[in-house]
Amino acid sequence: MKVRNLPTTVSKALLGLLFLSPFYIMFIYAFKTRREIMMTGLAFPTSLNFENFVAAIQQTNLIRAFGNTLTAAFFMVLITTLASALAAYIIARKNTKFYNGMYYMYLAAIILPFQVIMLPMYRILFALDLTNSLFGYILAMSALNLGFTIFLITGFIRTIPLELEEAASIDGAGKYYTFWRITLPLTKPILMTTIILNALAIWNDLLTAMIFLQSSRLRTLTLEQFSFISQFSTDLGRAFAAFLISILPIVILYFILQKYIISGLISGAVKG
Repeated sequence: MKVRNLPTTVSKALLGLLFLSPFYIMFIYAFKTRREIMMTGLAFPTSLNFENFVAAIQQTNLIRAFGNTLTAAFFMVLITTLASALAAYIIARKNTKFYNGMYYMYLAAIILPFQVIMLPMYRILFALDLTNSLFGYILAMSALNLGFTIFLITGFIRTIPLELEEAASIDGAGKYYTFWRITLPLTKPILMTTIILNALAIWNDLLTAMIFLQSSRLRTLTLEQFSFISQFSTDLGRAFAAFLISILPIVILYFILQKYIISGLISGAVKG
């Protein structure tokens, strides 16, 4: 390593440690007893204590919350990905004022704070009797993530040569066949990127779930974790054990799809 690169390397290492520090705290607290947390602080646990994990599962509805979150994430990602891919394809290939206007409308939706549309969205779902409903929550989260997903996929599709579709058209392929068999498979990197981003969005969501899911049987993981925190006391060991259990699926999904994320984001953002 060259001396002139030393400051950059040290800065990157320190930044990496800064981002990893919350994971370290979560891990060591999850395996500590309450007394050990108070006495040893951020030191590594003397032994791995699994009682926090057992108590976190037995004393809460963590399993049911995990099922609710997994169900919501699956259908939200499915709806958002399919709807965004279809909309992005038309926007990318139809260079008209109408579709360009639709594209900029979706861009505007990205920068619109959730607090601005929170009340209108709630009133719409309430009128449709979809509040306090997992289906209504899925629709709300799909709508909130639609704009950003369309933005990414549209930019990626514009990098795909139009000549491929023209060649398929000459061979007799229709528009639907061209989209499903030629264009869509080529968008795999950006689709994988949007899948992990949307799954992460709903897995970490708290505010939207708190608004639309009041029933205890519909609680997601983020809502269920509140049971470890009260006004006068907090069971850090069990809380962090629940946090560790909650993040495992999304971390595994990230490592499976991580090779697509950087290439997909760059390709989807440089054009359009």
